[in-house]
Amino acid sequence: MCRIVLLLATAAAALAQSETPPRPRITGLAHIALYAADLDKSRAFYREFLGYVEPYTLTNADGTPSVAFFKINERQYIELFPEREPNSDRLHHISIETDNAEALRRYLAARGVPVPDRVNKVRIGNSAFNVKDPDGHTVEIVQYEPSGWTAREKGRYMPEGRISTRMMHVGILVGSLEAAMRFYGEILGFREIWRGSRTTTELNWVNMKVPEGDDYIEFMLYKELPAPTVRGSAHHLCLETRDIAASLASLEARAWRRLYTRPLEIRTGTNRKRQLNLYDPDGTRTELMEPHTIDGKPVPPSDAPPPRP
Repeated sequence: MCRIVLLLATAAAALAQSETPPRPRITGLAHIALYAADLDKSRAFYREFLGYVEPYTLTNADGTPSVAFFKINERQYIELFPEREPNSDRLHHISIETDNAEALRRYLAARGVPVPDRVNKVRIGNSAFNVKDPDGHTVEIVQYEPSGWTAREKGRYMPEGRISTRMMHVGILVGSLEAAMRFYGEILGFREIWRGSRTTTELNWVNMKVPEGDDYIEFMLYKELPAPTVRGSAHHLCLETRDIAASLASLEARAWRRLYTRPLEIRTGTNRKRQLNLYDPDGTRTELMEPHTIDGKPVPPSDAPPPRP
């Protein structure tokens, strides 16, 4: 009898697995979307200081701005939204790119992730839908369409003077590492590439690389999540620079530098990569970072325990 029950359970598990559709490719980070208390001041920071161009802006029915787009490269953007309420979290959402949004929607549904009934065409012509990760962050799944505005502006709005040509990673707050690993790792297929800590007693970061690309998400681990007013230094975007000293010199030479009151300091992180932190008018951090360690040698991952499971 036990043998029959075991065979039935095994058969049921195999059937359930066979009914799960395959996961389509997830190729990179598409954008990070941030709230701005003063949209014009934030626009000036990303345009005049970081050197990015705004190829298009969406407006509300009354003509007020709805979202401003700043182009990093052909596939990556920074989006700015007017804030909904003061003293709130500055992160609006993060976005990952797939080559088949509808297939990914069906796949996530089969894995038990709540998804909308259908994929939508957003106002700039791409296919997209939103899901929530275990920490409540909105994750937009986007598929770039040939008729979308992203494709329409190919080859344009990428001046030589922009501070970086690639968003290497985005950083998000994570409470339960186990839950985040299941969602991003087990379900979405992200692969852990490094974990780091400031001390030997507590893990601080876990880097998860997209399954079919080089971009990654950095989990910022906390036992107790910080207040919304100070999350901007944890929620962040990281821009790749091959020469951090040259990037600093470029920033120092820009006219907008006199309006930026924070110090510009090159530091070496725990990962032994040189970096420089910048902060927009709302305190949201942009991290400039070299892709290689200072001596070319990899840094061993931390074996410290997470702040909470």
